[in-house]
Amino acid sequence: MTHTLGFIGAGHMAEAIVRAAIDSGVVPADRIIASDRSAERRAVFAELGIETTDDNTKVIRESEQVLLAVKPQVMPEVAADFTRNMRDEQVVISIMAGLDSTKLEQTIGRETRIVRVMPNTPKMIGRGMAGVALGGHARPGDETLAMRLFTTANSEAVLVDESMIDAITAVSGSGPAYLFYLAEAMERAATDLGLADDARLLVAQTLHGAAELLVRSPDTAAELRRKVTSPGGTTEAAIRHLDSREVSDAIVDAIRTAERRAKELGA
Repeated sequence: MTHTLGFIGAGHMAEAIVRAAIDSGVVPADRIIASDRSAERRAVFAELGIETTDDNTKVIRESEQVLLAVKPQVMPEVAADFTRNMRDEQVVISIMAGLDSTKLEQTIGRETRIVRVMPNTPKMIGRGMAGVALGGHARPGDETLAMRLFTTANSEAVLVDESMIDAITAVSGSGPAYLFYLAEAMERAATDLGLADDARLLVAQTLHGAAELLVRSPDTAAELRRKVTSPGGTTEAAIRHLDSREVSDAIVDAIRTAERRAKELGA
């Protein structure tokens, strides 16, 4: 094969994956090919030294593994290209939400070695978290390239059963939005307290530092929270107020709601 990895879809998440793959040496630029309808997006990839095309069939024919980075509603149109051109030994990596390997195979019209990945948007700054799962007809080892692609730099990935992908979607796929939601509220509070000029920096750096501490510390999130919460102090007053409003339970329920919605979309 001419290329190790082919991309169908050259959007922003695909760009993040490509940049990480090249920068980390997982796949060199001259072993990658990408297709996209947009000449503008193809130009972005071409600047990285990647061969580009508007022909999906070229990507499928010339790549050992093909990464699907298109919206699920576009897949029926793309599927015909796979049906006619893919090979039995080819591995398809899908980052499409809500389309499990069984439905993806049905759309393609044949048994396919599929590896599903649920990344999140921090991948675009090299800080991503992803869940990786083997589809029903994938073979042990088919996940190797996907795991390498999504554990580059400061990104991480976990290998899970495909039945857990909806849970991964709810926890880490949607997870950045939960933090941004908290940041919005904290910025509003800072502004109300007279800190409008510095609200964004105060909140962003606080959350950044706290997240970094959570990653680096051997302590659990609960233990780190306890260490900040002095008896009778300001933090304890805030936490007690949050507990009185059952905020923790609301967050758990929200994540469960996200998982249910992921299952509904898949159905």
